[in-house]
Amino acid sequence: MTTTGQYPRAEDEVLRICRDLVRMDTSNYGDGSGPGEREAAEYVQALLEEVGLEVTYVETEPRRASVVARWAGTDPDAPALVLHGHTDVVPARAEDWTYDPFGAEVVDGMVWGRGTVDMKDMDAMILAVVREMIRDGVRPRRDVVLAFFADEEAGGVHGAQWLVDHRPELFAGATEAVSEVGGYSVDVAGQRAYLLQTGEKSLAWLRLVAEGRAGHGSQVNADNAVTHLARALARIGDHAWPLELTGTVDKLLRGVADLTGLPFDPDDEGTIPALLDALGPAARFVGATLRGSATPTQLDAGYKANVVPTTATGVVDARFLPESHDPSMAVLRELAGEHVRIEPIHEDIGMEVPFAGDLVDTMVASVLAEDPGATVLPYLLSAGTDNKSLARLGINGYGFVPLRLPADLDFPGMFHGVDERVPVESLEFGVRVLRRMLTHL
Repeated sequence: MTTTGQYPRAEDEVLRICRDLVRMDTSNYGDGSGPGEREAAEYVQALLEEVGLEVTYVETEPRRASVVARWAGTDPDAPALVLHGHTDVVPARAEDWTYDPFGAEVVDGMVWGRGTVDMKDMDAMILAVVREMIRDGVRPRRDVVLAFFADEEAGGVHGAQWLVDHRPELFAGATEAVSEVGGYSVDVAGQRAYLLQTGEKSLAWLRLVAEGRAGHGSQVNADNAVTHLARALARIGDHAWPLELTGTVDKLLRGVADLTGLPFDPDDEGTIPALLDALGPAARFVGATLRGSATPTQLDAGYKANVVPTTATGVVDARFLPESHDPSMAVLRELAGEHVRIEPIHEDIGMEVPFAGDLVDTMVASVLAEDPGATVLPYLLSAGTDNKSLARLGINGYGFVPLRLPADLDFPGMFHGVDERVPVESLEFGVRVLRRMLTHL
């Protein structure tokens, strides 16, 4: 083990921290029934306080815990950067996994377990690098607000969203943020490209409620709530949303075209499938950002086979492009029809930030210094992160978890999937890149 005096280097500490976090079950079921994030938050707090940072610990409900600390930079007039992660994870069924999802076993050079991809890997990388830099007496130019949020997997209501609404002073002076779902490598025609996330689709989890006339199942009923709902969900599920290329997606596809030599014409949709195929497993993420989507996910109606119920409900997961949310919602209401009303369950903004500026230049340079010959391209995320909440404070958020990955590893497929795992070498690579980024802010 390499040490700085009596202390381990970040490359050596990151694995231990990642495994410790994964072993803590912080499953978020979305209904408040999970174990919460307290254990992980207290662990993070202890690691930060050990190197001298003052930590703010917040519980919005019992065991729903977030921690925030400000690491002072050398230039008090420079705008602050928020470097953040979340400590909750989606649930995992142990019987579906090759190894215990909360065992953090190291097998074949990889750490296996829930959160190794989303996103306790990044949490560990942040903590390892910050601890090393503080011990070495190295400070970034800008203040860095370190935040580890609860509840990201359910929209951040008890985490980032709550802190933005009730403790905005914790993020005072911050103009940019760095967090998850970007920065990992993909193989494009034998060349390594890192996808830096510069935007997110909007989010709308919607409840559709149909009402009709109750009655006996043997009778003809033209005002059947179940039929009204079924027709609405079928129309929504079958709707062909139009192609819309945002600036980020256009730039990504042009970059892939340059790497592969394939043609790209934004006015010819037929040129796009080959470019997506060239992205390998990442095509699922990117393909979902070419247009809006509204996916029926839940149904609930009735209580007996021969009773027509008064009410039937369904749930739709809608994701629209940043500039198209309002008109797309209007289309969705039209598709639902006159017999179905739409009630919001949880909604959040879409966003798109520049693939330019000093921070972007620093992230790109930090990756290329560790992987010369690679390229960095922007992309839009079809899902969402806590950057949505920070955006309400005027903070531009990027996704940058720098991981150099094996070309044959389906990394995007492991987000919320089974057998989540990350190579140990990728964690060590990420530590080196983040160290460069923070040193040169």
